[in-house]
Amino acid sequence: MNQSALVVFSGGQDSTTCLFWAMKTFKRVEAVTFNYNQRHKSEIDCARKIAEEFNIPHMVIDMSLLNQLAPNALTRTELEIKTGEDGQPPTTFVDGRNLLFLSFAAVVAKQKGIKHIVTGVCETDFSGYPDCRDIFIKSLNVTLNLAMDYSFVIDTPLMWIDKAETWELADQLGHLEYVQKNTLTCYNGIMGEGCGECPACMLRNAGLKKYLDKKEQSS
Repeated sequence: MNQSALVVFSGGQDSTTCLFWAMKTFKRVEAVTFNYNQRHKSEIDCARKIAEEFNIPHMVIDMSLLNQLAPNALTRTELEIKTGEDGQPPTTFVDGRNLLFLSFAAVVAKQKGIKHIVTGVCETDFSGYPDCRDIFIKSLNVTLNLAMDYSFVIDTPLMWIDKAETWELADQLGHLEYVQKNTLTCYNGIMGEGCGECPACMLRNAGLKKYLDKKEQSS
């Protein structure tokens, strides 16, 4: 159990970096992706392709009920993608998403005899999403252990690092170029560098520039 991990995997920069981190950290790694009727099903295809390329057992779980429960700009095309105002989260925040994803991932992990659940949530660049905070992850970890009488460990390798440091981690793991070209973070569904205009692209690309500038200065 201590040598196995299940990665909550979207095919984006963060979760793909976490996948490579898990592959280096654990002997056995599997991945789970959630289909919640997101605007761009291409991210599911992206996750499948990466898992297949690296021979990672991978499953996709139908979570389309999230679209019914929590209307948001990631699943409803009529809603505009906007940053939060007056302390409110962005329109891309999906109420309960990480709570449900990690809970379902835990069910999968227990059935497979896996102890570690790896997720790419981050409090440093969390965009105002409350379910990306460390206190939530620690609380849920305790709850899952009690609910299933099973000693899960939720690993969050990106929790206290910013986007530039996430790119640095990908580089340290030997996969910087791969993550640049083969992941999908863009809210408009464009691979790699993306559209360059949505909040996800701006955060990703600013982090990459910051890291590459730092790398060049230190070389």
